[in-house]
Amino acid sequence: VKVIVPVPPGDAADILARLIGPKVSERTGQPMVVENRAGASGQIGLEGLKNSAADGYTIGVGQGGNLVVAPHTYKKLPYDPLKDFVPVALLATNYLAVVANPGVPFKSAAEMVAWAKANPGRLTLATNGEGGFPHLAFEHLAVMGGFKFQHIPYKGAAQIITDVMGGQVQMGIGAYTSLSPHVLSGRVRLIAVTNPVRVPNKPELPIFAEAVPGYDSRGWFGYVAPAATPREIVARLNDEINRAMKLPDVSEKMIAAGLIIVTEPPEFFGDMIRSDYDKYGKLARNIGFKPQ
Repeated sequence: VKVIVPVPPGDAADILARLIGPKVSERTGQPMVVENRAGASGQIGLEGLKNSAADGYTIGVGQGGNLVVAPHTYKKLPYDPLKDFVPVALLATNYLAVVANPGVPFKSAAEMVAWAKANPGRLTLATNGEGGFPHLAFEHLAVMGGFKFQHIPYKGAAQIITDVMGGQVQMGIGAYTSLSPHVLSGRVRLIAVTNPVRVPNKPELPIFAEAVPGYDSRGWFGYVAPAATPREIVARLNDEINRAMKLPDVSEKMIAAGLIIVTEPPEFFGDMIRSDYDKYGKLARNIGFKPQ
């Protein structure tokens, strides 16, 4: 079975595919070979998946950014996430963290929202790019929280944390796992994470939903297949993938990477894709985002 991973080796989606694949192979006797097709924010790999035979021998790893955000931030995509793929298995959800320079005049999510309301447009936030998932995740918070902020797009995560520590920008948003060393060292202050409830293995992390009720901007990773893949094949793959994720040597590594494991049927993943697709589409329209 070929597993198309639309990101470079070492990315979270790639690590997941290489962690789970061998465990599925052990039980089925069917090798799962990872093929990285990176480029264009995942579009090249997913276009390749769309055009593959729908026989169960080619699947791919999609994530929120390229399946439910990109359709609303790019003028044209080479695939339709709702029509060209069938959900196989949601692997895990993850969450973003917002960190601030220790000198900012707020320490919590509630204080940040209050300060932003009292100082319209003065709150500055760095993200990894215009229209990316982190950008829209914070735009979602601003809409629900009723405040405005100044978005400062960067080209990479390394420069964001450097400038937050240096005070050139008040806050930055990114994966908690990459920002946590700087939080633990005290060089930046954790404001909150974007998970809708306290993270099971890290209940000490504050969440934005406690200051802005109902807020939820989780990221996720999951296997998808070409649209016409037979249901019985999808069901078998789902069963084997979920079984693999429950193995201690797999689950422990996923949890250590800051992921929240999900073992649900394909329909659950399909519902999440459609729900998030609608959510970010509505958000992009509400904030007047112009597709690039």
